[in-house]
Amino acid sequence: MRVFFRRAGRLRRSVLGPTCYRSAAYDPLWPWQVRQRRFRSTRLGRRGLDPQEVGEFLDRVAGDLAAVYDALARSRRETDRVKDALRRWQSEQARVQWAGTDSEPRR
Repeated sequence: MRVFFRRAGRLRRSVLGPTCYRSAAYDPLWPWQVRQRRFRSTRLGRRGLDPQEVGEFLDRVAGDLAAVYDALARSRRETDRVKDALRRWQSEQARVQWAGTDSEPRR
């Protein structure tokens, strides 16, 4: 029973994070949903898939992909910011250490 609740909680988690303005009832698409999706055939006399159903699905996929790419861009900007801060700190520490070695008397 505990495994069921753990799995259910994992499925409800948002991949978009706390700043997402979507409804709590919205479930983002998972790769397995895209792979397993099948569309109905069109009405009699026409061949192919129902264009409205395909369009709606593609709009949903595009929205989820846009959210993932936005999150990825935010993550990369944060990574760059942290790397720059680390480089500045390392440079400052190297200058302090270099200045400290010159001021000490040699024996």
